[in-house]
Amino acid sequence: MGLLNRLDDPIQGDGIILGTVEDLLNWGRSKSDWYLQFGLACCAIEFMALNAAHFDMMRFGAIPRTSPRQADFIIVSGTVTLKMADRIKTLYEQMSEPRYVMSMGSCANTGGPYWEHGYHVVKGVDRLIPVDVYVPGCPPRPEAFFEGLVKLQKMISTQAIFRKREKMSAEDLAALELRNKKIQEYNERAAQENIEFTNAKHVGYSRYSLDFLNKGEQS
Repeated sequence: MGLLNRLDDPIQGDGIILGTVEDLLNWGRSKSDWYLQFGLACCAIEFMALNAAHFDMMRFGAIPRTSPRQADFIIVSGTVTLKMADRIKTLYEQMSEPRYVMSMGSCANTGGPYWEHGYHVVKGVDRLIPVDVYVPGCPPRPEAFFEGLVKLQKMISTQAIFRKREKMSAEDLAALELRNKKIQEYNERAAQENIEFTNAKHVGYSRYSLDFLNKGEQS
């Protein structure tokens, strides 16, 4: 409210408000997030409470979109199955850069109890796409999700656009380095999959099924 009062009467207040174009752009991007909700199981039901009047997710500036091409980040909530692997990757690749991912709930984070006792569940959505924020819980409380949303907004507000961020803490720098590493690994994996897709005559989700089943047995 102090900033709004200064904008209403800048002459009678402190006068000029100084800042950089990058700070202004990041402030706008972090406070007006458009998201794509990809609900899969129980956490998707809990997500309904976030948008209801009691918690009101839109007060954080987060607006739901029905198209990945209009979304800034995707929320994966629930159990990710092997059959859904291609769909999640396709939606993520249709999003414009910069794009972000929130993993909501134990199943999306690590596979949950269904991965241990089932043959059809991926051990975490980060096996498919790079995840920026993990929200723990089974299912998470709305307060836990909002904490994750605030962390995502903080990360966006410190992202470099024209120059390197000079005022980032050691924790934020480590998180940024980890994110860049995940994105690089994803790009390398996607490039290899494109080569396999080009060379193969028949490619389906069975390729992912065999891959994740082998990884699951090794884990």
